Amino acid sequence: MSEQVSPNTQAILLLAAPLLVGRKARMVRPLTAGEYRDLALHLRERRRTPADLLGPEADAVIHETRSVVEPERLRELLGRGFLLSQALERWEARAIWVISRADPAYPRRLKAHLKEDAPALLYGCGALGHLDAGGLAIVGSRHVEESLIHYAEETAGLAARAGRSVVSGGARGIDQAAMRGALASNGRAIGVLADSLERAALSREHREMLMDKRLVLVSPYDPAAGFNVGNAMQRNKLIYALSDAALVVSSDWNKGGTWAGAVEQLDRLRFVPVYVRPEHGAKGLDGLKKKGALPWPEPRDAEELSAVMSAQTAPDPAGFQRQLNL
Repeated sequence: MSEQVSPNTQAILLLAAPLLVGRKARMVRPLTAGEYRDLALHLRERRRTPADLLGPEADAVIHETRSVVEPERLRELLGRGFLLSQALERWEARAIWVISRADPAYPRRLKAHLKEDAPALLYGCGALGHLDAGGLAIVGSRHVEESLIHYAEETAGLAARAGRSVVSGGARGIDQAAMRGALASNGRAIGVLADSLERAALSREHREMLMDKRLVLVSPYDPAAGFNVGNAMQRNKLIYALSDAALVVSSDWNKGGTWAGAVEQLDRLRFVPVYVRPEHGAKGLDGLKKKGALPWPEPRDAEELSAVMSAQTAPDPAGFQRQLNL
């Protein structure tokens, strides 16, 4: 196993990761997020760590956890050492790193916002440290007209010139436009992917930016995992948790991932202020405003955008606009 991966992370990978390296043989079912959360809590209450499941007292620890996970299932999962070695070798060859919630380098923002629901594992490529820098989340629909692509690029470029990272989901449409706009203005972009991290990390389009440490791609899902609607919905909360404010450029009404993610923030999570592009008659955006989203005050330069981003809470848009006009 790789020396660059901590013993705790190795244990968590064995317990909760599918370790997709092309094998088609029957595999034991990894622990779900909820099952691992229960196991982690059980271990912590007994002053144990996941790494103890691989240590000299492993049999005793497995016996202690029998009320949470069947011992035989734990042993099967922990016996996947060779498969884990293959996966780590594959990821290292593609410059993909993996950390766990037990590692000091795990993003503090995710722990602070998501607490026990923070992903047990996080895979990525690029500068890990950028994930705690905050930024402006720019999100929207996949299928939009060219004018909105331009709007997302321009807004992201403005954020970059203000020294703010742009956080998005990496999907085609608004997400990719926002990331392109930030990078084209020599800024930083963070792509929170729901699938195919391995393919994105190897993309010729991304390699130079990743090597320059201006782009970070991150995912809570196995680097080889394909698209899954549930995963796409779940990763939305990570986009908001890594940001200081969010701008919804476009959204369908009452359907789709952009709508679901924004509504979750407005109704329940409330990590950051949520803004919407001001456009009368856009049903999805109007629906989000009715739920508490604020019209984006359309800052005209980097200084004005910084004023929006520096607000501790979402400012009154009309009052903010009056300040800009002084």
